[in-house]
Amino acid sequence: MISANALELRAGARVLIESASFRIAPGDRIGLVGRNGAGKTTLTKVLAGEGLPAGGSVTSSGEVGYLPQDPRTGDLDVLARDRILSARGLDTVLRKMRENEERMANGQGATRDNAMKKYARLETEFLTKGGYAAEAEAATIAAALGLPDRILGQPLHTLSGGQRRRVELARILFSDADILLLDEPTNHLDADSIVWLRDFLKTYKGGFIVISHDVDLVETVVNKVFYLDANRAAIDIYNMGWKQYQQQREDDEKRRKRERANAEKKAATLNAQADKMRAKATKTVAAQNMARRAEKLLSGLEQARVSDKVAKLRFPDPAPCGKTPMTAAGLSKSYGSLEIFTDVDLAIDRGSKVVVLGLNGAGKTTLLRMLAGVEKPDTGEVIPGHGLKIGYYAQEHETLDPERSVLENMRSAAPDTDLVQIRKILGSFLFSGDDVDKPAGVLSGGEKTRLALATLVVSSANVLLLDEPTNNLDPASREEILGALRSFTGAVVLVTHDEGAVEALQPERIILLPDGVEDLWSPAYHDLVSLA
Repeated sequence: MISANALELRAGARVLIESASFRIAPGDRIGLVGRNGAGKTTLTKVLAGEGLPAGGSVTSSGEVGYLPQDPRTGDLDVLARDRILSARGLDTVLRKMRENEERMANGQGATRDNAMKKYARLETEFLTKGGYAAEAEAATIAAALGLPDRILGQPLHTLSGGQRRRVELARILFSDADILLLDEPTNHLDADSIVWLRDFLKTYKGGFIVISHDVDLVETVVNKVFYLDANRAAIDIYNMGWKQYQQQREDDEKRRKRERANAEKKAATLNAQADKMRAKATKTVAAQNMARRAEKLLSGLEQARVSDKVAKLRFPDPAPCGKTPMTAAGLSKSYGSLEIFTDVDLAIDRGSKVVVLGLNGAGKTTLLRMLAGVEKPDTGEVIPGHGLKIGYYAQEHETLDPERSVLENMRSAAPDTDLVQIRKILGSFLFSGDDVDKPAGVLSGGEKTRLALATLVVSSANVLLLDEPTNNLDPASREEILGALRSFTGAVVLVTHDEGAVEALQPERIILLPDGVEDLWSPAYHDLVSLA
């Protein structure tokens, strides 16, 4: 169980949550909602013990499993399987068992006898922790999340960002923790894996908090809703499912507006009468009493909800360029003996719209990193055409310097742009006041997404390379980027699981990995988007 008492959270000088108290118990399936930047990620970090509150306290009993939005693991040489098994301490036991198996096979005398004794103790510990059944359970969870056995046998550094995130999700689900804290768990999952995750969470015996912009997931699994109201720095708790919550919020808002209208009408009548009475010296005290009563009527009202602000995103006109600003020939990439893709050719013409499709692990992110110049191919080359200017959006926000402030990241992206103009653009992306001085590393996933997109806006790029640009965005912000995609006149190479993003882009061509097949877009490819 997790208990929060008088909790206060801040982002710089801005208060995110003030004096909030609540409990999370086994059986509580909570959907944590609120606009980007409201403090959802900050709250889950504090509840997980990975951050400190500005005030109040958090206590927990039992095991807490935390999936951050951008998971990072220390040792990328660890096998994916061992990373998952580490959730229950099985990785260390298995490694020691394998070491002693080798000593038993190759050693002699006392060495062999000691190895046999150690192996027996280790096998007992292994069986106590669930043994071979637990190992099979981990493999089942991994497979359901699109991680087959061949992937589990690879070191983490050979996996794509999406695969590493799914390894972390599998690890958290395998942990059998009492409380799960899941920050955007559907990112990088295909349609089948999302359906499986919904079913898993519906039957999970412990409690959990889930942050997700996947409405179907939230609607299906939650029985409580925590709404973070950024305008009031408060948490509104609804002990009901998602549909009932939406109806309740709508009813509450109608009630607030009705009560305010009635109170304002009565207050206006009292103030008007008070003004008339002030003309007579004998009625001054009565006039003051009426004015106080009018003020009291208004002060006792709940504040009407202020509409959440939405970042305004419009890509500028692209810089002039030649007919074909980017070509690539013979691109290939392997990690050790694992071949990702080979002999990929492409030509990106001015203003063309291209979608890269392929199952998870087919190399979509790797291809975009090569085109952006972030990663070198094993063979082949990327050839810049006349006037090429690249704008690269990385799904894990690697283009942002976490140590530098929001403003410094923007100035690096557009060193020749006037500071006043940069601040104006940041304001349109909801970064104002002290927010521009925050290090990029402390931003939530949605805020990092907004900052990364803002750097594209000042870049005047004529070729945009976009890797899952709608991840971590609330519905209103997602609609903004889809609108920007529709109207952008430059070239776009897009990697996405979001069918709406493909519809907005209206692509002319696809590149299908790992084979590098190029084809004209047709509706027949539409179903592959959510599976890719």
